[in-house]
Amino acid sequence: MMETQLQWKFLMVCCLLGLPNLGETYRILFMGPFPAPSHWLWLEHFQRDLLRQGHHVTSVNNHPTKQPHENLTEIIISPSFNIPKHFPKKNIFSMQFASDFQNLQLWWTIGLMTTEHAFRDAKVQRLIESKDDHYDLVILEQFFHEAFLMFGKKFNCPVVTIGTMGYADNMDHAMGILTPWSVIPHLLLSHTDQMTFSQRAYNAYISLYDAVMRRWFYLPKMQEMAEKYFKGVINGSLPHVHDLERNISLMLINSHRSVDLPRPSMPGLIDVGGAHIQPAKKLPEDLQSFLDKATHGVVYFSLGSYMKSTDMPPEKTALILKAFGQLKQQVIWKYENDSIGQLPANVMIRKWMPQNDILAHPNVKLFITHGGIFGTQEGIYWGVPMLCIPLYGDQHRNTIKSVREGYARSLVFSKLTVDDLVRNVETLIYEPQYKRSALEVSQRFRDNPIHPLEEATFWIEYIMRHRGARHLKSQGAFLPLHQYLLLDIIGCLLLAAFLTIWLPWRMLKRVHKWWATSGAVTEKLIEGKKRL
Repeated sequence: MMETQLQWKFLMVCCLLGLPNLGETYRILFMGPFPAPSHWLWLEHFQRDLLRQGHHVTSVNNHPTKQPHENLTEIIISPSFNIPKHFPKKNIFSMQFASDFQNLQLWWTIGLMTTEHAFRDAKVQRLIESKDDHYDLVILEQFFHEAFLMFGKKFNCPVVTIGTMGYADNMDHAMGILTPWSVIPHLLLSHTDQMTFSQRAYNAYISLYDAVMRRWFYLPKMQEMAEKYFKGVINGSLPHVHDLERNISLMLINSHRSVDLPRPSMPGLIDVGGAHIQPAKKLPEDLQSFLDKATHGVVYFSLGSYMKSTDMPPEKTALILKAFGQLKQQVIWKYENDSIGQLPANVMIRKWMPQNDILAHPNVKLFITHGGIFGTQEGIYWGVPMLCIPLYGDQHRNTIKSVREGYARSLVFSKLTVDDLVRNVETLIYEPQYKRSALEVSQRFRDNPIHPLEEATFWIEYIMRHRGARHLKSQGAFLPLHQYLLLDIIGCLLLAAFLTIWLPWRMLKRVHKWWATSGAVTEKLIEGKKRL
């Protein structure tokens, strides 16, 4: 009888754990203004989980959901910001690695342009001017859209941000940490924590450049934009976006301890790398059959959701097809057109691919990727070696890190040849050390006490339950630099030490001078008496 009762209790607990949040539900303003599809595909996992917990979500983004929900209200920025118009894709395929400083300027420029574009949308303006709306939390993608932090001030609620690209120095500063440049490389750099003198010097240089230019050039422009659209809507003077940054309650960072460097942290910084990776689902029948029957394995090729294979120069497409035709393996290529010309017998093309589910198949031997952070994490999770062909942005950094870990090789797209492609594919498939390294990193990446998405949802709800959870925030975020570094204390100690040494020395010098003077006077008096 007792055993039966325990079994029933166990079943009830399991059922409750599987149900949405049965406690208090909240109203959340979820904002992803950056138009790149890959960013929203990642962010939407967090939104869906909050909806599953029963919360009401108003979502500001560029991509209408394919899974409507009764608690979801969408504010779609339309038309989306046209990135290719300002940054043509044909230039991306032809360029090689740009300088780190150019990349910084690129991100700032894109951030300012996409923020302005989103604010101009009539539906977003109605949200800004709304008087009756109430929200318990604002969630914002932390990707160069700092003016959007003003929504937290407008609705008088805490703010949680989601860092798509990983850690950056300004995130540390906002949480009360001064990033140690001696062991922590800048966001754009692929250095390890064992930097040479020249690497440390360059890291300090670009980090200082970023901090100064961001504070005195980039953020003032964001402030101007915030004042342009929020002035008169919020009572009183508007806070500076720099201060709003320091009041962010929680940051969810796309990072994972197994593949990223150890760094100082705070309770308000939570790693959620791999949050988008779910158990593999059943594949469409044609894909499943193609994979199952691949005697020599399968090579999967995708350039992600923004850069499309159809955008490639025709000569590169022909080159890749020729290389694939020489392989023993079957090839699955995410190609965004129904036809590609003369297709080798071992190649299958599809406009869209269930990438996570494909990579989970045991017959997949290699992932040819552009090195985007989300695809890289999926390849790591499923233990698949990678051939990286980076094109722009953080893809170069991700590629260098993957190659260094031993589970990947890389090629330069503009210098791609048939022989290079075939040789690298075969090396990665037939030399066992690459698969071995991929499996080792996969085991580390999977070894989590709780799924990153569940952890993210817990902390988001924690912030709402505790109205911003001020107790998680270090006052170091608000201290002036001279106080944070104890420069005022050091200055006082130096002054005290100086006075302790200088005053007695000065007094002794004067006593010595007086003694010498009085001695000379005494000698003169004695000589005078002798003469008399």
